[in-house]
Amino acid sequence: MDKGNLYQHCLDFIAQRIQTAETALAQAREASNDDTKSSAGDKYETSREMMQQDIDRNKRLLIDAQENMKILEAIAHVPPSDTARAGSLIYTSQGIFYISISAGQLNTDAGPVFAISAVSPIGKLLLGKKKGDDFSFNGKKYLLNEVL
Repeated sequence: MDKGNLYQHCLDFIAQRIQTAETALAQAREASNDDTKSSAGDKYETSREMMQQDIDRNKRLLIDAQENMKILEAIAHVPPSDTARAGSLIYTSQGIFYISISAGQLNTDAGPVFAISAVSPIGKLLLGKKKGDDFSFNGKKYLLNEVL
């Protein structure tokens, strides 16, 4: 399996999240600007507050996606290592993991690969492990078969 392809899957995932957040943010701002004050003042204020909350939520989503893009950029050219770290592709007895960003299951030609963050619970357990190491997570035992 090619880490470059997995990296591209993650990159596409984050690019889509950024585009979606930017579009939603622009729409929320436009809706807020188009809202005109009516004679029902309380109703107007409630509506404006809801729109502001929507804008704030979309800003947070955009910032999160941009931070994930920075994480991906940082692991773009991580050389292979026998120790699991950010950018590693890890084959275990329970599945294949790519320590990058939390993008969930990526469907590849070689089967499913789980893109996980280094700060996720399983990511933290994987960091520093080598081929032959094992650990338990959610009642399952994982054996590392290969670290790339």
